[in-house]
Amino acid sequence: MIFENKTIVVLFWIILILSILKPWLFVNGVLIGSLYALGSIGLSLIYGNLKFANMAHGDFMTLSSYIALALLLFFFPNSDQSASVGPFTFKYELLVVIPFTVIFIGFLAVLFDKLIYKKLRDFGAAPAAIALTSLGLAVGLRGLIQFIWGTDSRSFPRESKLFWDLPFKIKIPPDMFFCAIVAFIIALAFYFVLFKTKLGKAIRATSDNPDLARVTGINTERIILYIWFIGGILAATSGILISMQQAIITPVMGWKILIPLFAAVIVGGIGNPIGALMGGLLIGITGEIATGWINPSYKPAVYFLVLLIVLLLRPNGILGLKGRQF
Repeated sequence: MIFENKTIVVLFWIILILSILKPWLFVNGVLIGSLYALGSIGLSLIYGNLKFANMAHGDFMTLSSYIALALLLFFFPNSDQSASVGPFTFKYELLVVIPFTVIFIGFLAVLFDKLIYKKLRDFGAAPAAIALTSLGLAVGLRGLIQFIWGTDSRSFPRESKLFWDLPFKIKIPPDMFFCAIVAFIIALAFYFVLFKTKLGKAIRATSDNPDLARVTGINTERIILYIWFIGGILAATSGILISMQQAIITPVMGWKILIPLFAAVIVGGIGNPIGALMGGLLIGITGEIATGWINPSYKPAVYFLVLLIVLLLRPNGILGLKGRQF
C-alpha cells in the first residue's frame, strides 16, 4: 500500500512538472479532457446500471453531429452567410438546432433499448452477448451514416476567428473554451440530478440492487428508459461539442473517440461519475502533454499506457469501489 501511494504521488509530480514545462499543452488537455469526461460519464452510466460496455456510444456521438448538421442546413440554408456568435466560429443557428438533436438522440437510445436490449435482457442474455450486439449496432449506425452522408468529412458553417493569446505561450481556440465550459456545466447538472433528485436516487438504487429496488416500489423498467435517455443526451452533447471543437465531422469520429472514453471510464473507476470525470481529465491532459515529445498519432498508445499504469496500481480504478457510484 505504501509503495502504491508513493508511486501515485510520483506520477502526479511527473505530470505536474511536464505541465509546468509546457503549460499550453496542459491547458489544452484540460479543455479536451472535459469533453472526454462528458462522454465517459454517459458511457459509465450505461455500464454502471446495465452492466455491459455500450460499443455504440461513440457512433451515437457521430450520428448526433450529422443530424445537427442536417437540421442546420435544412432549416437555415443560408446560415453560412450569417454572423458568428461573439468571438466564436460557430453560428447562432447551430445553437438553435442542438437542443432538438440532443433530445432526438435521447429518444432514439430509448427506442433501441425497447427494440433490442430489452428483448436480450428478457431472454437472459449474458453481458458479453449484449456488448457484442451493441458492437453490431455501432457498425450498422456507421454504415447508415456513410450511406446517407457519404465518407467525406464535413463541418458546421463557421467563421474564422483568432485564438486567444494568454501568458506562457498559451493560445486557446475560443470554440474549445466554450465547449469545455458547456461540458462542465452539463456534468454539474448531471451530478445534481443523480445525487439530489428522486430520479437520481432511483437510478442509483436500481444500479445497486435491481430486485430490492423493485420490491421497494421502484419501476426499474421505467428507470432503465430514463438511463438510456440521459445516456443518449450525454453522448449527443459530447459528440456535437467535439465536432464544434475540432471543426470537422467524419463517419469514424465516434469510433476513434471511443478509445479515450473507455480508458477514462476504466481509469476513473467503472460506475463512478466523479471517477469518469477525473478519468476524462487525466486522459485528456496526459494525451496532450505527450504530444510535446512524441507524434500526436501515438496518442492512443499514451491512453493505454496511462490505463495500464493506473490498473497496475489500483485494479478498480482511481475511485473504484469508493464513494458514490451509479
